Amino acid sequence: MLIALLPGDGIGPEVIAEARRVLETLALPDMRFEEAPVGGAAYKASGHPLPQATLNLAKRADAILFGAVGDPDCDTLERHLRPEQAILGLRKELELFANLRPATLFPELADASALRPEVASQIDMVIVRELNGDVYFGEKGMRKTADGKREGYDIMSYNEDEVRRIARVGFETAMARGKKLCSVDKANVLETSQLWRDVVIETAKEFPKVALSHMYVDNAAMQLVRNPGQFDVIVTGNLFGDILSDQASMCAGSIGMLPSASLDASQKGLYEPIHGSAPDIAGQGKANPLATILSAAMMLRYSLGQAEAADRIEAAVAAALAAGARTPDLGGSLRTREMGDAVLAALT
Repeated sequence: MLIALLPGDGIGPEVIAEARRVLETLALPDMRFEEAPVGGAAYKASGHPLPQATLNLAKRADAILFGAVGDPDCDTLERHLRPEQAILGLRKELELFANLRPATLFPELADASALRPEVASQIDMVIVRELNGDVYFGEKGMRKTADGKREGYDIMSYNEDEVRRIARVGFETAMARGKKLCSVDKANVLETSQLWRDVVIETAKEFPKVALSHMYVDNAAMQLVRNPGQFDVIVTGNLFGDILSDQASMCAGSIGMLPSASLDASQKGLYEPIHGSAPDIAGQGKANPLATILSAAMMLRYSLGQAEAADRIEAAVAAALAAGARTPDLGGSLRTREMGDAVLAALT
């Protein structure tokens, strides 16, 4: 099993190092690692955020563990050279169209949630986000209006095949959980969302055991903080999914706690914490590595067929939290390495 490690920028190398320690402690047969630069680090080294050698490694690996990209030093670069283009490029080149973001509150972190504990304790959902369409990949640019004013534009679009394949992932995820799927759109004002809703309704006929509901994205954002327990699986587009999953992370205690998987049609995937590169705390040992460690567990479960090892990691994280291990984002004082030590102690 070849795992590509792409640490990236900011706190990425710090959290990837802890996830690697956890994976190495499992001592699974035939597991090996190769590391490559990506994002701002890659641009500074070779002039491109996604060098061909890094892309080649990602293509031949069995799975990819990704840190984070984003570097203030690169903010003035042309858009195609900015660090964020690395993750967009990987999604496109590897056809990673389905993003799974579980949001579950560890009972020990109820006080860390932005919600009241009795509300936060209800959170147990998966957000299924489409990754290869929407405004992120649509036609975009800058132009001048008739009166000479600058105007930016980004075109939101989906075709029915793109919607149908992500809808099926949503329904299949719901079938493996509570058999409830909420499709989030903005069909009252967007033609793209109207097509989305129509195709999701058509696809529902293939999954008669799943209870399908629909919700406008603004209402969904409100309901996530008002009554998160009503959601089992949410399926939505790229832009709405990006926003809602970050919101869900704070409902679950901290953005440093949520893992994610980005999958192709064969379940090969790229796994990453949903937090960014956090350059303001990079190199200070303040980063929470748990989202990356839990991303490694998702990698074992979805792409590498090692469900038992994934269970062990998740149980070790829960045990470390139960024993009081906390990084600063969770109200504690443990450093990144020390949190990794706490997980390793529970694992062994």
